[in-house]
Amino acid sequence: MNPPSQSDIWYAINNTRIVLPPSRRLETFGVTDIHYHIISELMDCANKVRIREGRIQARKPQIITPASVQSESLEGFGEEAMRYLEWLREHMSDLRILQYGFVIRKQEISEEIVTDNIENVLTRVREAVRQKDDPLAAVVAGVDTPWEVCLLKMMVEVTSSSFPGNVRELERHRMFASAAPQESGASRQDIESAFQSASRDPGLIKALGQRLQKEGLFTEYEDRFFALVKAQRR
Repeated sequence: MNPPSQSDIWYAINNTRIVLPPSRRLETFGVTDIHYHIISELMDCANKVRIREGRIQARKPQIITPASVQSESLEGFGEEAMRYLEWLREHMSDLRILQYGFVIRKQEISEEIVTDNIENVLTRVREAVRQKDDPLAAVVAGVDTPWEVCLLKMMVEVTSSSFPGNVRELERHRMFASAAPQESGASRQDIESAFQSASRDPGLIKALGQRLQKEGLFTEYEDRFFALVKAQRR
């Protein structure tokens, strides 16, 4: 299958409608599984409607600050970008960005085709979802191809509505302060070496966790640290 053209993508974006958004915002300190239903009319088939159902996972938002962006992250960018990064570090230390990531679980996607008017189908699916009282369920009216663009647009809107609450919760836990390197912060090379040593010697994992906490870097390396713990338990 050929990738969608730019016009296909814009058509999908402009013809996506969130009929029933999730009532709960994305988790601040964990992953969020959203149960989606995307309803679309089949092309060139009158009164044929496809219902896609599946789950998309929103990963735990990561904090990005000018100080936390390393020059290696801008590989391929020119000198102007590097100078801009330095300017951000000097003048906008309070700038905060949350990075969200999404994973579509292909194995959990199901679909069926029904014969009816699309608005009737949307009404039935919306009411069925409401009766289940699932705060992380969503119903979307979109296009049949490329339907993934409709899903992504929904997640962008969910992310936008979740962002203020995620920021407030992170501020309550003083996470933005810990996102910046501390005065006694360890170098990235030292942290990488510590991870490699702990992967070879499980007895060093506890010390690695304590070091990350002390340096104020545990939040940044949390997922990697717990993956290491899990791997050593197997």
